[in-house]
Amino acid sequence: MPEEKPAPAPEGAEAPAKPEKAERPKKKAEEKEEPKAPRAPKKLEGVKEDFRYIVRMANTDLDGTRAVAYALTAISGVGIRVAEAVSDLAAVPKRERLGNLSEEQTDKIEATLGNLSEAFPHWMVNRPKDWESGLDMHAFGADVEIHRRDDINRMKMIRSYKGVRHETGQKVRGQRTRSNGRTGLTVGVTKKAALEAAKAKKAEEGGKKEEKKEEKKEEKKPEEKKV
Repeated sequence: MPEEKPAPAPEGAEAPAKPEKAERPKKKAEEKEEPKAPRAPKKLEGVKEDFRYIVRMANTDLDGTRAVAYALTAISGVGIRVAEAVSDLAAVPKRERLGNLSEEQTDKIEATLGNLSEAFPHWMVNRPKDWESGLDMHAFGADVEIHRRDDINRMKMIRSYKGVRHETGQKVRGQRTRSNGRTGLTVGVTKKAALEAAKAKKAEEGGKKEEKKEEKKEEKKPEEKKV
């Protein structure tokens, strides 16, 4: 049977109204929020009443919230092995927070740092056989930079290979300088075309110079004849 076509809607009939979308509730006028006060630092566990957040030692500000062994590594010339050895020599618990220590204990740590050359074996110090005194020394704090600067200046004065390299700003310890550590205005690899152009330019300049010399010689000859 032929399919029945739907009857056309009468012209006067209105199209069915679309379901209205639910209106979103209008946001209330945003009130200006007052600036929040800064949050207080979190309270640390196992902290004494006289806890110090910053401990001054060897002209360096140390973090009092860290363990003694790790806090001492902020001093230049003191690594983790040296810091653990210092805490053992000073009879201070290395896992205790540095801020919990008393002033007597921190003074003992600082005194131990000053006597490391006597307490440590010769293979553990960072400046064995000092060139001035010949002793095994362990530099820490500001002394590390002072000794380093003095050593570089001495190498420059005696004109050693390392001293000359320091003066010219080149690599000192045998590194390659072809692709790294370049100095000057030249950047990248010079191409053959550029080299040939430079050679041609030099040849032109050389020819012009010779022409000028010949002109000067010709000018001098008539002057000599007049005399």
